[in-house]
Amino acid sequence: MLLDTYGRVATDLRVSLTDRCNLRCTYCMPEEGLRWLAKPELLTDDEIVRLVGIAVSRLGVREVRFTGGEPLLRPGLVGIVERCAALEPRPRLSLTTNGIGLERTAAALREAGLDRVNVSLDTLDPEVFRRMTRRDRHADVLRGLAAARAAGLAPVKVNAVLMPGLNDTEAPDLLSWAVEHGYELRFIEQMPLDAQHGWRREGMITAGDVLASLRTRFSLTPEDEESRGSAPAERWIVDGGPHRVGVIASVTRPFCRACDRTRLTADGQVRTCLFAREESDLRGALRSGADDAEIAGLWKAAMWGKKAGSGLDDPSFLQPDRPMSAIGG
Repeated sequence: MLLDTYGRVATDLRVSLTDRCNLRCTYCMPEEGLRWLAKPELLTDDEIVRLVGIAVSRLGVREVRFTGGEPLLRPGLVGIVERCAALEPRPRLSLTTNGIGLERTAAALREAGLDRVNVSLDTLDPEVFRRMTRRDRHADVLRGLAAARAAGLAPVKVNAVLMPGLNDTEAPDLLSWAVEHGYELRFIEQMPLDAQHGWRREGMITAGDVLASLRTRFSLTPEDEESRGSAPAERWIVDGGPHRVGVIASVTRPFCRACDRTRLTADGQVRTCLFAREESDLRGALRSGADDAEIAGLWKAAMWGKKAGSGLDDPSFLQPDRPMSAIGG
């Protein structure tokens, strides 16, 4: 198992399939984009499936989420999902995406074995979407969400980040829309993982701000802590149920004590935390001929060194060199 010195066991693996993206969200990357990883630096489809297989069969991983960048840009995505779904024991498979391209791929991904999706959508206003993402693709995301629901990729979760002066008043409207369409909404505090290092603690929209805004229109009853488990989202029952809304307060109410995640970047580096500044190279081991037991041992050693927390509450906190798009969400 992937145990650390604080007794946490990582059973949830996040696998980044690419650092590329077809949006330029203001809280993630600059308008002109970034220097993308060269193809030889990326894990191949076979290498990804092998590493996921090691995690599942030798290290106790039960959940695998494919991320990016934008994972739908990965040409072999459907095949990777199909091969990972055939592993024993079978892991639960999910995908975090911006939804662009999901309209044409949702059915194939479901057939391949994908269980569910998280789709990023920060606003219901196409013009605000264009300002936040620097692309005019709002309608594509909505169609992608509808296709995911029709394909049975349930529950369809929607992730939203609120930004001052852009969409900070939209929380109640987003929740009303999500309830109407049967999506599970999650608000995520903006995190210091943007490539341009423009994040500022002062003025950010906090979990408390989101909940205060939602309560102007909805009655929210907190779920009990037992049902949360190691999930990053605190959840509230909306107007007595059955709908729920979640808030992921990575900055103001971190959930590090219950963290059960391990991360694999698109170039084969193990990261123990989104905010880690250290990585452990599995790609080099793979390509130098290491066997599965050796790779599992390297992975275990990396997780054993996981820190107690993200360090966000420390005045000396330093933002990781890699932005979110290069780490994997």
